[in-house]
Amino acid sequence: MGVLERVRKPAVAAVELPLNRILRDDCVAAMRALPDACVDMVFADPPYNLQLGGDLFRPEGGRVDAVDNDWDKFDSNAVYDAFSHAWLAEARRILKPNGTLWVIGSYHNIFRVGSVLQDEGFWILNDIIWRKANPMPNFKGTRFTNAHETLIWASKSESARYTFNYRAMKTLNDELQMRSDWSFPICGGQERIKKNGTKAHPTQKPEALLYRILLACTKPGDVVLDPFFGTGTTGAVAKRLQRHFIGIEREQDYIDVAEERIAAALPLDESAVTTMQSPTAAPRVAFGTLIETGYLQPGAKLWDARRRWSATVRADGSLAMGTEAGSIHKLGATLQKAPSCNGWSFWHYEAEDGLKPIDALRQTYLLATQP
Repeated sequence: MGVLERVRKPAVAAVELPLNRILRDDCVAAMRALPDACVDMVFADPPYNLQLGGDLFRPEGGRVDAVDNDWDKFDSNAVYDAFSHAWLAEARRILKPNGTLWVIGSYHNIFRVGSVLQDEGFWILNDIIWRKANPMPNFKGTRFTNAHETLIWASKSESARYTFNYRAMKTLNDELQMRSDWSFPICGGQERIKKNGTKAHPTQKPEALLYRILLACTKPGDVVLDPFFGTGTTGAVAKRLQRHFIGIEREQDYIDVAEERIAAALPLDESAVTTMQSPTAAPRVAFGTLIETGYLQPGAKLWDARRRWSATVRADGSLAMGTEAGSIHKLGATLQKAPSCNGWSFWHYEAEDGLKPIDALRQTYLLATQP
């Protein structure tokens, strides 16, 4: 009889995640190099496969700066579907059991992507309509103005215990349940990144959109992977909200812009990132919208008109003062020991010429975004 020996399996070295880095690589190849179940969220803005036929011109003759890049061109729908299967299979593998996927697209591709992600085993939780407050017109006048894009939010399985910060979303929306139709303007003005007078990326997404997604479905310290990183919107917002990111991008020009942008993003302090926990008609603009769009920053101070009370703005649109916290209306009522309070007129921010009610910011936002 031989001597039985216990054979020890060699220890598998832990793979160090490339946190807060941009990987220059093909998205499928880069994800294959990552270990199983290592990220908390995947946010994907894949090529739309627009298949544009020739140039598009404005009525006055100017050329529309549309998506005509090589990375958006596929030989056929079958080739696009195979590409979608490949990256979605890897995205599902690297997601933690309770992680979620967000993918955004237009009518050109979102229905195909939605079918593929179901084939790969994802469970759809919601579809979200991003209604653009300032969409590009239909210059030819042959179709309806394309004024929205669709996002799909999906878990890894039907039984997954995914993160959804319901209370934070309700607070962000002035104590009303957050709906699945979101209104944000497309990138413009100072947010639109340009190089040599032209768009640095043709499909740059507004930071407000990523702000809401990350605040809703991740926690501080979570890892968010973006396989189509572009100019780094996901990374910039993740840094602000104290989340980690992993970016994957093929184009060095986009990487250069993203690295500069992320380096300039300032993370919020811990108290500002804290969000509310679960325990008449909707206003046209929720207070949280001013936070998402940068009119007020988390950590900013607000006062009542006589400076008796000072509160700190938090990332989800709630206010905190000592041990008290709540919406602009609820905290104002609590401090005054009143049954109700109009927070828009009660709370003020510091302007160059003194205190102004936060309703002034709301009106500024409306003027900037309403047609």
